[in-house]
Amino acid sequence: MHHVVVPDINAAMHWRDKARGFLASGVPPSRIIWGDTTREADLFATDDAAPQKGTITVPRSFIAMANTVVWHSDPERFARLYAFLWRLRDAPHLMEDRGDGDLARLRQMEKNVRRCQHKMKAFVRFREITAAGANRRSFAAWFEPTHNTVEPTADFFVRRFADMDWRILTPKTSAMFKDGKLAIEGGQAKPDLPADASEELWVTYFRNIFNPARLKVQAMQSEMPKKYWKNMPEAAAIPDLIANAPARAREMALAAPSLPPRHMAKAQAQLAGHASAWEGAEAALPAAITACTRCPLHCNATQAVLGEGPLNAALMIVGEQPGDHEDLQGRPFVGPAGQLFDKLAIDAALDRQSAYVTNAVKHFKFRPKGKRRIHQRPDISEIEQCKWWLDAELAQVKPKLILAMGATAAHALTGKGAAIMARRGTVETSPAGPPVLITLHPSYVLRQTDPEARKSAQNLLRQDLAAAVAFVR
Repeated sequence: MHHVVVPDINAAMHWRDKARGFLASGVPPSRIIWGDTTREADLFATDDAAPQKGTITVPRSFIAMANTVVWHSDPERFARLYAFLWRLRDAPHLMEDRGDGDLARLRQMEKNVRRCQHKMKAFVRFREITAAGANRRSFAAWFEPTHNTVEPTADFFVRRFADMDWRILTPKTSAMFKDGKLAIEGGQAKPDLPADASEELWVTYFRNIFNPARLKVQAMQSEMPKKYWKNMPEAAAIPDLIANAPARAREMALAAPSLPPRHMAKAQAQLAGHASAWEGAEAALPAAITACTRCPLHCNATQAVLGEGPLNAALMIVGEQPGDHEDLQGRPFVGPAGQLFDKLAIDAALDRQSAYVTNAVKHFKFRPKGKRRIHQRPDISEIEQCKWWLDAELAQVKPKLILAMGATAAHALTGKGAAIMARRGTVETSPAGPPVLITLHPSYVLRQTDPEARKSAQNLLRQDLAAAVAFVR
């Protein structure tokens, strides 16, 4: 049986050397008792391992992990590392096995150490102890880390405070930086450090950055655990800040600046320009839609395509936008998608002449490709701009039900254009008032290249058309 005591200082190097020797000599984990207490004894005095028999290679990822885990406070950390290392000899792939329980435990320990290092960087507070006549300023801090993170974190403070002497004292190990040289020494009792004028600055700074309107006590204590508060001067202000947070948040809300009148007028004018509030005469609506320039789509389209049908229709059918045929003829649903719609409407006993048929967007959006014009889906801003006219049509027709075909129509009428397949066949409410029955667009059916998929989509659209007929009877 081998009993190994790993010292607190240089623990990573000592454990690595011993583990390498045991592994090369074929000593199994069951034959080793690992310790981590410092004693006045030779580290190798009780080691009767055989001489190394060869070089053992392990994945670099294990070395990186081990160099962090050795600083954990768990007394079993060395044994766990060596037991996993023993398994790695013949199965290096274990470092990639997320389902391995031993690796998961070591990864959690690694995460805990790194979190403790982060806390140390954030919560160490120095007090000045510069002696009279000294050439360099000197500072000291008392810290109580959860894990043995002083040594692996010391280089951060060396880089950060290279122009001064400092010491970070903890119960187990301490870091001393003097005249540009770093030394790791044993732990010390908590010293009686003098008050520092900068502590008041810490408290003032903390009070000023504290936002009472965003206070989440549990989240704050997770990031700044209470165990660190006693050594942080600004923590003395926390109870008061928490207690007064609700009142301060109300004061901030009341003191929030209002929009200057000139800017407010511009914002209100812009809002009014986007609102759906057309109030012209009923007979003037077609001419107003034809002359629309609210969005850039009018620039390239042949003409605006108006809705058609009786103005007292119980059913309004809303599609996406005109296609190439509709743009040229100036009528809705006359292209391939419209022809399919007419066929399925007959199957569902829906009389198109008794319904009001229109589109959510009135101009054809496309991109040229040779002599062809390729349909493009309207974007959100174009749908919102054209909603002015759709709302005007709704106000005139006042249907009992709106049949929304496709995502663009659904967005214009309900504010949501996603998940059409999941929503189809359902009746939803709309800000405009009448209920909305969501269904597929005929062009979606035409895009199905698989015969079975096309047949299935046709049946779904036919069912929804029949449901619309039944709803308005």
